Amino acid sequence: MPRNVAILGYTDQGKSAVDYWRALGDTVTVCDSRTDIDIPSDFQMKLGEQYLEKLDAFDVIVRGAPTIHPREIVAANDESILAKVTSNTNEFLRVCLTKNVIGVTGTKGKGTTSTLIARMLEAAGQRVHLGGNIGIPPLELLKNDIQPDDWVVLELANFQLIDLAYSPHIGVCLMIAPEHLNWHKDMQEYLTAKSQLFAHQTSEDIAVYLANDENSKEIAETGAGRKIPYFASPGAWVNGNMVTIDGQEICTTDEISLLGEHNWQNICAAITAVWHAGVQNGAAIRSIVTSFSGLEHRLEFVRELDGARYYDDSFGTTPETAIVALQAFDEPKVIILGGSDKGADYNELAKTIATQNVRKVILIGDQAEKIGEALEAADYSETTANLNNMIEMVDAARAAAEPGDIVLLSTACASFDMFKDYKDRGDQFKTAVLTLK
Repeated sequence: MPRNVAILGYTDQGKSAVDYWRALGDTVTVCDSRTDIDIPSDFQMKLGEQYLEKLDAFDVIVRGAPTIHPREIVAANDESILAKVTSNTNEFLRVCLTKNVIGVTGTKGKGTTSTLIARMLEAAGQRVHLGGNIGIPPLELLKNDIQPDDWVVLELANFQLIDLAYSPHIGVCLMIAPEHLNWHKDMQEYLTAKSQLFAHQTSEDIAVYLANDENSKEIAETGAGRKIPYFASPGAWVNGNMVTIDGQEICTTDEISLLGEHNWQNICAAITAVWHAGVQNGAAIRSIVTSFSGLEHRLEFVRELDGARYYDDSFGTTPETAIVALQAFDEPKVIILGGSDKGADYNELAKTIATQNVRKVILIGDQAEKIGEALEAADYSETTANLNNMIEMVDAARAAAEPGDIVLLSTACASFDMFKDYKDRGDQFKTAVLTLK
């Protein structure tokens, strides 16, 4: 019997949810706060500010836009409504034919680690499907004819995890730092959301966590999965300058293509997940570790001009990611910092800048003043501010840079005050850099 299904948010994941439930023969209504979106005329829709109201009329309610917080749904209805709420990720995990699912979460490094895992598995001859918060929405992956012996790798952010009702066979938790505190009511809710990746694991499952990160360990311990640390034995770790697991040497750190010691952690996380998935092919793993140079907007080399090298790290939207970006280079640095607020504290970043051979800080966006105050408290004063667009920012960075310097876009902030998203910010940076003469 057809059900009445509400899809909340007509985003990429929302669109895939619409296609999925319509294909099941259900009656689907698109609910969205926006009234100017392009929806096919034959769709049922509920648009405008009241889009979350009176949802009890539906049999199934899907958080099509993961950024719609469950509390928003409750606020417009009541607590009992959550019994009807599901998500793109929940439905995928419920119906997926293979149980060979690896889920990756953390504050940063999810995309890189998920991609490394997928490529290592592929190099070892496995059929792999990569998606989630990166690339393809989970329900879209079902169109790829997933078979029981295939592997699925899902990058999962806190937005997808907050109401997750199923846990993957292998869960991986990377470094955890405060983030999205403008969406969560507090840090504990952020940690609780991440922990759902592991909460429903059984003793037959595996929980991989960063050995020296107490938050990562605490999150992985939520469920009953077998706990395996990485960046320490028995997971993959760096022994001297050798990446090692189970006594098998994979490669030296000098052979790693990814920039920055923080990526050694991501590599060790990926190796640990693949190894304990039963794919213990050292040659295949080595081939990926020594060749994969990273994803777009993650410490991405753009250009060298007048002896200075320009890097796009627009994906880094927290103070912690800006710190690791700075630490990836020994050379003098010019860094572009600022953007919209995510509830972050910039004091540690300011202290790092004061000690990390930073020649100039270009301050931008809504958070420029707050970051500037933190820098002043750390006795750092080499700043430029009051810039209106990316061309001005890049021009200021070029003017400050000297031969041998690194020019780094790693803003420590979200992008929504001046740019559409981090991709738009990074693309504008690269365009401005490439047009310099």
